[in-house]
Amino acid sequence: MDKNQACYLCKGCGLGEALDFDNLQEVVEEAGIGEVKFHDALCSPDGVALIQGDVDGGVNAVLIGACSSRVKNDEFNFGPQVIVERASLREQALLCSEAEYEGEEEAGEDRQMLAADYLRMSAVKLAKSNVPVPFQLELEPETALMVVGGGVAGINAALAAAKTGTQVYLVEKEGALGGFLGKMAKLAPENPPYQELEDPGLEALVAQVEADEKIKVYTGTTVDKTEGAPGNFTVTLTGGDSFRCGAIVQATGWLPYEPEKLADELAYGTSPNIITNVDMEAKAKGGDLGGLGAVAFIQCAGSRDQNHLPYCSAVCCTVSLKQAMLVKEANPEAAVYVIYKDIRTPGQSEEVYREAQRKGVVFIRRDEDYPKISESGGKLAIETKDMTLNDTVEIDELDLVVLATGMKPNNPKVVDAPLVALGMDQEAAKKLAAEAKAACDSWSVLNLQYRQGPNLPTLKYAYPDSHFICFPYETRRTGIYAAGTVRRPMRVTQAVEDATGAALKAIQAARAAAEGVAVHPRSGDMSFPEFAMQRCTQCKRCTEECPFGAINEDEKANPLPNPTRCRRCGVCMGACPERIISFKNYSVDMIGSMIKSIEVPEEDEEKPRVVVLACENDALPAIDMAARKGHKWSPYVRFIPVRCLGSINLVWIADALSSGIDGVMLFGCRHGDDYQCHFIKGSELANVRMSKISETLDRLVLESDRVRVEEISFNEVDRIPEIISEFMETIEEVGPNPYKGF
Repeated sequence: MDKNQACYLCKGCGLGEALDFDNLQEVVEEAGIGEVKFHDALCSPDGVALIQGDVDGGVNAVLIGACSSRVKNDEFNFGPQVIVERASLREQALLCSEAEYEGEEEAGEDRQMLAADYLRMSAVKLAKSNVPVPFQLELEPETALMVVGGGVAGINAALAAAKTGTQVYLVEKEGALGGFLGKMAKLAPENPPYQELEDPGLEALVAQVEADEKIKVYTGTTVDKTEGAPGNFTVTLTGGDSFRCGAIVQATGWLPYEPEKLADELAYGTSPNIITNVDMEAKAKGGDLGGLGAVAFIQCAGSRDQNHLPYCSAVCCTVSLKQAMLVKEANPEAAVYVIYKDIRTPGQSEEVYREAQRKGVVFIRRDEDYPKISESGGKLAIETKDMTLNDTVEIDELDLVVLATGMKPNNPKVVDAPLVALGMDQEAAKKLAAEAKAACDSWSVLNLQYRQGPNLPTLKYAYPDSHFICFPYETRRTGIYAAGTVRRPMRVTQAVEDATGAALKAIQAARAAAEGVAVHPRSGDMSFPEFAMQRCTQCKRCTEECPFGAINEDEKANPLPNPTRCRRCGVCMGACPERIISFKNYSVDMIGSMIKSIEVPEEDEEKPRVVVLACENDALPAIDMAARKGHKWSPYVRFIPVRCLGSINLVWIADALSSGIDGVMLFGCRHGDDYQCHFIKGSELANVRMSKISETLDRLVLESDRVRVEEISFNEVDRIPEIISEFMETIEEVGPNPYKGF
């Protein structure tokens, strides 16, 4: 595009007193922007009007030197056809620096150089940016929603979507709607005063579905094939019916933990009177509790156990309390025991616990060891350690022992195999890849036609999460959302809320695809990766490393991008060794040029330069908050925001070091079992790639200590100055970069 550029420098928030604006004007003009204007408060109505007036007069590329790009976004939004680049002079030059570097005059000089570098980098970014053009699907975008699973979550997701006017296809594998809700005798109290058991209410829900003309129901049906991408999924069902939809909600519910695996610990299978909580619910549903004189419930049967289910299933305690109350209702004289490690009753379920106590249920807190169960004369006996009495107790003459087994997601577990392309151990990679393929081939809910496999990627417990803190419902397949107990263990009221949230997110995803913009976390981003295919070497790095399955391959291994699946993280850009992938407003060339625009003082000036490539999701907010909190750090550090650490191309490190930069740090989100990375694999991939940087450093004859990766959560504000200070000490120890001046 032909750019008419202008720069606006703000003197507010103390910037006018701290910086030499005449010097900054010269810096901007030398960077190629001829028009530079000052204002005492650019975010004020007068300041915004100043810029808007120039935009109306033809300016279409605006550089603003003021506060962080994370604030005042509405004020500095001049429409989709105007490129706006922000230089963070307040947070990253003024607030974080202080007069402690060889006196006031020297400190002022360092701060001035800091501000000047940020303007240079921002000017380069402005020059290299172009207005993104939203991706448009070839076919008319589809906004209908498919919901797979007709239990409480699936039904409520369908009803919620239909209320917005969205067409819904509800697919249930059983012959009737209801899922496990249809098998429940009663619900634990869900409404004040949380003491009376409640009816499941399934009939009313099904009636609502049947009466809604926006919902088409398929029962006794599964998904045979799901092709396409958000806004253009084509679904084929068993039986041959097919339809297009814009997004999908998977609400396939849960499976009970296999009690057969508890044969050694809890004698399951040795007596027909040792049953699971699911069996107990069936007895209650059938009205088969009246003849019970003594019942014991054993909690955490296989849950919170590293040999079985390591996690708590959240609802088992409440379910056992409900079933204990049902036994008491059937026979008030029955002896009912609950043997537990910890009673966990989230929310208002504490009242259920109190009501069970009032009804005479006896609670025995056991230790980590499972109770010993034996049978004699058709009756069962339990021996366990009572932690309250600190003594062994024996309970005999039991008619029934109920094992509170946990919940597993009704979803195939997908093994994440390490990538051979990343240089990991070949044999280990092949073994895990084989496990991954076996897991995917065994069964599938959606039968996705993705190069990366037919199933949703999962966490280690088979839950199809993406970012479990910031983006509930989201899976690693854009436009596909998980709701209810397939996402995490939860009770009925939580599943209803979950279903509504997932349905609304799915509708947003379908509409975003129709508009050609991204969904979370870069909501509304109109850019998407573009491939210079003439230079592609078919290395498969982009297809293998994309966290979202946004890139398929043709028969010759050429990448086939699916832009509506893309989250715009740039991981493919960082992966590509040929650097053929770029965005209109984010590219390898852009960041590399920004790094090269930093002025590097001569060695004898003893002013080292360090570049920090900072993730915009966690690290950049932490940096801003640290500055506003009053933290100070070296004025020799320059921050460059990146979309994700996974988007970092190794050439940037080489560019920085070969241009005389003394050190490079990468600030990104945490990764691992409890990862925080907004793009799933970005931080992990960056760590793997950085482990290979030694090759580049060896080639340049530089120390490995000059490059460091740091994981930072957005709330770890106080760590920022500590990390920088420690790294600057390291740089001082290894000495100046020998490439200064070249």
